[in-house]
Amino acid sequence: MEQLKTIGRELAMGSQGGFGQSKEFLELVKSIGEARSKAEEDRIVLHEIETLKRRISEPDIPKRKMKEFIIRLVYIEMLGHDASFGYIHAVKMTHDDTLLLKRTGYLAVTLFLNDDHDLIILIVNTIQKDLKSDNYLVVCAALNAVCRLINDETIPAVLPQVVDLLNHQKEAVRKKAIMALHRFYHKSPSSVSHLFSNFRKRLCDNDPGVMGATLCPLFDLITVDVNTYKDLVLSFVSILKQVAERRLPKGYDYHQMPAPFIQIRLLKILALLGSGDKLASEKMYTVVGDIFRKCDSTSNIGNAVLYECICCVSSIYPNPKLLEAAAEVISRFLKSDSHNLKYMGIDALGRLIKISPEIAEQHQLAVIDCLEDPDDTLKRKTFELLYKMTKSSNVEVIVDRMIDYMISINDNHYKTYIASRCVELAEQFAPSNHWFIQTMNKVFEHAGDLVNIKVAHNLMRLIAEGFGEDDDAADSQLRSSAVESYLRIIGEPKLPSVFLQVICWVFGEYGTADGKYSASYITGKLCDVAEAYSNDETVKAYAVTALMKIYAFEIASGRKVDMLPECQSLVEELSASHSTDLQQRAYELQAVVNLDAHAVEIIMPLDASCEDIEIDKNLSFLNSYVQQSLENGAQPYIPESERSGTLDISNFRSQDQHEASMHGLKFEAYELPKAPVTSRIPPASVAPSAELVPVPEPSYSRETHQVASVPSISDAGSTEPRLKLDGVRRVVWGKPTYSSPTSSTSNASQSTSNGVTQVDSAANVNSKAHKTHDSRKPEAEITPEKQKLAASLFGGPSKTEKRPTSASHKVAKASSHAAEKSQAPKAAVVSNQATLEKINHQPPPDLLDLGEPTVTSSAPSVDPFKQLEGLLDTTQVTSTVNHGAVGATEAPDIMALYVGTPAGGQSSSAENSLPSNIYDVNLTSELSNLTSGTTNAGATLPTQFTKGPNPKDALEKDALVRQMGVTPSSQNPNLFSDLLG
Repeated sequence: MEQLKTIGRELAMGSQGGFGQSKEFLELVKSIGEARSKAEEDRIVLHEIETLKRRISEPDIPKRKMKEFIIRLVYIEMLGHDASFGYIHAVKMTHDDTLLLKRTGYLAVTLFLNDDHDLIILIVNTIQKDLKSDNYLVVCAALNAVCRLINDETIPAVLPQVVDLLNHQKEAVRKKAIMALHRFYHKSPSSVSHLFSNFRKRLCDNDPGVMGATLCPLFDLITVDVNTYKDLVLSFVSILKQVAERRLPKGYDYHQMPAPFIQIRLLKILALLGSGDKLASEKMYTVVGDIFRKCDSTSNIGNAVLYECICCVSSIYPNPKLLEAAAEVISRFLKSDSHNLKYMGIDALGRLIKISPEIAEQHQLAVIDCLEDPDDTLKRKTFELLYKMTKSSNVEVIVDRMIDYMISINDNHYKTYIASRCVELAEQFAPSNHWFIQTMNKVFEHAGDLVNIKVAHNLMRLIAEGFGEDDDAADSQLRSSAVESYLRIIGEPKLPSVFLQVICWVFGEYGTADGKYSASYITGKLCDVAEAYSNDETVKAYAVTALMKIYAFEIASGRKVDMLPECQSLVEELSASHSTDLQQRAYELQAVVNLDAHAVEIIMPLDASCEDIEIDKNLSFLNSYVQQSLENGAQPYIPESERSGTLDISNFRSQDQHEASMHGLKFEAYELPKAPVTSRIPPASVAPSAELVPVPEPSYSRETHQVASVPSISDAGSTEPRLKLDGVRRVVWGKPTYSSPTSSTSNASQSTSNGVTQVDSAANVNSKAHKTHDSRKPEAEITPEKQKLAASLFGGPSKTEKRPTSASHKVAKASSHAAEKSQAPKAAVVSNQATLEKINHQPPPDLLDLGEPTVTSSAPSVDPFKQLEGLLDTTQVTSTVNHGAVGATEAPDIMALYVGTPAGGQSSSAENSLPSNIYDVNLTSELSNLTSGTTNAGATLPTQFTKGPNPKDALEKDALVRQMGVTPSSQNPNLFSDLLG
C-alpha cells in the first residue's frame, strides 16, 4: 500500500512538472514517445528546435531554465538531430560555480563535442581550474571531460594536474585519474612514457576499484613489451588468489561471483606473461587450478571465467592436470543445450588441440552433433575446428563434409572460403591421386568461378610437377587420371570458365602423353569446347594453345598430322577475330604446323611447362649474322639517342612524368617560406626603360578583369622592400579605390632563349590565364558507341581509362604557343638594350624644364617617399640625391602634376598614399621618348587603357602651364587641379 502511495506522489509530481523539469519538457518526451511514425517524430523535434533557438537566445535566462534547455538539447541530439546552435551555451555552463550546473555542462559537452572540435580550446582553462578544486565531485566531472575531450595538443596542459591526482585522498578521483592516463596512452604514448611506474604503484592501491582500473593500461603495456613486466607475475597471482578467495568487498560480486571482470583481466595478463615461459607458468598453475574447482558453472559470468581459464591454459606452458580440467569444462560446454556454450566449447577445443591433439578424439560425437546443428554460426565454427584437426586418416571425411556444406549454402563469400580450405587440405593430405583429382573436380564444378584463379594455377602446377618424390610412375598416373576424369566431365553443360581453362591446359600438355588417346580424339574434344563456349575468349585461347601443343608433339614425334575439318574452320574463324590475342594464337598454330620436326621440338619441347625459360637480353645469337652483314657492307646500327636530326624520346617521357607528378596527390610536407632577399639599391637608381609604357587604369573592387602594367627596368632590378598597400585607398588617375592584392603586385621574370635575355612582363597574365584555361578543358564525354568499340578492340570498357599522351600533347602545344609569342619581342628587346645604353651615357631631354638650373651627372633618382611628402605639402621642394654623391639638385615636384588631387587642394593621408609598385614608373623617360618619337622596332604597345589621362593630353597641359609661367610650387594649387580636371 505504501508503494502505491509513493508511485502516486511521483506521478503527481510529474504531472506538475516535478523531478526538476518543467511540464513542457515532460510533454515533449511524452509526445515523442507516442509518435506513430518517423515523420511525425521529426516534425515534433524540428518544432522543438525552433522553440529552443528562440528562447535560448533571450537575455537574462534563469540558470535553472538554462539547465533545462541544455538537457532538452541533449535529448534532441540523442534523437539524431543537430543542436549545434546550443553548444556554446553548454560550454558556458561548465564555467558556472554551482555544482549541479557545472556537472550538467560537462555532461553536455562530452556528448556534444569531440576532441577535434573548435570549442575545445574554450574549456581547457576551466578543466585546469576544476582539476585543482577542493570538491572531489567537481574534480571527477573534470576528469570525465578529460577522458573524452583532450587531444594530443592539449595533453601537456592537463597532464601535471592529472598525475598529481593519482595521490588524491578519494578513491574515485584516483580511479578516474588512472583512466585519464590510459586515455592519454591511447592518444599519444610518448606523452606518458615516463609515467609507467605510476601504474605499478597504483597496482598496490588499497581500493580494489583503483587496482582494477590499473589492470587495463598494464594489459596494453604488457601486450607491447612482455619481458619488462615479468617481475609482476607474483603480484598478479597474489591479486587473483585474493579475488578467488572472496577477500574483496561484497560490492564487487556479480551474480555471486567475486569480481569476475577483474579475474578475466588478470587471466588475460597471466596468459601473456606465461606464454613460452616455464618458470613464470609454474607460478600460475595453483591459482588457475583453484579457479577451475571453485568457479560456478551455472551462470553465464561463471562460464565466461572458465572460458578465460581455458584460454590461459592454452597459452602458458602446458600442464597435464590443467589440461584435464580444461577438457572436462569443454565437455560440459559441448553437452550443453545452449548454442552459446557449444560455440565456446568448439572455440576452446580448437585452442587445446594445438597442444594436445588427442583431446579432440574424446569429443568426436559432440563435434559431429555440432556439424548437424541447424545453427549456421555454430556449424561454421565447427568447420574451422575440423580444419585444425585434419590429418591423413580423416581428410576424406572432413573434405567431403566441407564440399557438401559448400554445395548447400548460397553465401558466395563463405563458399569461396570453404573452397580454398578444401583445396589446401587436398594438397596437403591427399591419400591417393585419384581422390585428389576427384576432389578438385567437385570443388571447381560446384564453386564455379568463385574459386580463386590462383587455385587453378596451383592445380596446374601441381599436376605438372607431380608430388615431388622423383617417382615418374606416380606422376604419370596422376596426369593420366586427370585426363580421364576431365574427358568424362567435358560433356556436362555450363562448366565454370576457370575449370575449362584447367581442362584445356591438361589436354594440351598430357592428353596424348600416355598414348591411350589419339591426337584426333583430343583435338576434337577441344574444338567442341571452343565451339560450345564461343563467347568466352579466354577459354578459346586456352583451347587453341592446347591444339598447337598437341600438333607440335605429334610433329616432333615424327607422326603425320591430319587437322580435322572442324579444327581448320576454327583456326580460319579465329584468324579473322576482333581479338588480336586469338588472331596471334591462330597464326602461330598455322606456322607451327608447317615447320619441320627439329624446329618444332626446339620451340615446343615435351613436358617442359615447369622448366625455367632463359632469356638472352643481349641477343647474342645474332652476333654472327650481324658480323657477316657488316663484312658485306651493311651500315652499323646507330643508337636512337646518337642519331642527328632526331628528338630524344626520353625528354618527352620525363616531361610526361613531371606533368603527372604535378597533377598527382602530394603527401610530403610543405616547404618552409623563404625570407625575402633585400637590397639597399633604391628603386629608381637603374636607368629608366626606353619603352613607352601606357598609363595603367585603376582597378576597382567589383572588376573581374584586371590589366597589369609593364614594370620598368628599375622595378625589375630593384629588390628594396616596398610599401604594402593591400586594402588601403590610394590616389591614382581616375577615382580613388582600394588596392587589391592582385593589382598591387607585378612580377617580372627573366628567361634566356638563344643567348638573348627576355623580360617577361606581367602584361602576359591574360595569355597565361588563357593557356591555363585551355589546359583545363574537360575531356569529351565517352559515348556508348565508343565504349562498345573499346570493348571490341581491347576486351573491356574504357571509361576509366586515361590518355597518357593528352597531357604531354597539351604541354607541347602550350610550349610551342609560348615560343611563338616569345619570338615576336626579340627585336624590341635588342632595341631596348641599345637605347638603354645611350640613356645611361647621356641625360634625356627635359621637356618639363621650368627654368630651374639642373646639374646632374647621371639619370635623376626619384624617391617615392619624397614624392609622398610633396603631395602632402605643395610648397615643399623635393630634393633628389644621386648615389654617386657628385652633386645635389633641387627640382619642383613633378609627380604632383600627375596626381589627381581633390578639389580644394586638400587630401587625407590615406588618399595621398604612395602608389604601389605596379604604378611606379619613370614618367620623365617615358615623356622624353614620347616627344622624341623614339619607338622600339617591332614592339606594339597596348592601347586598351581607357581610364586616366592620355600622355599626349598631359604634354599639352604642361605646355599651357609654361605659357602661364606658373610653377608647381606656386601658391595657387587649385589652378592645377582645375587644369587637370
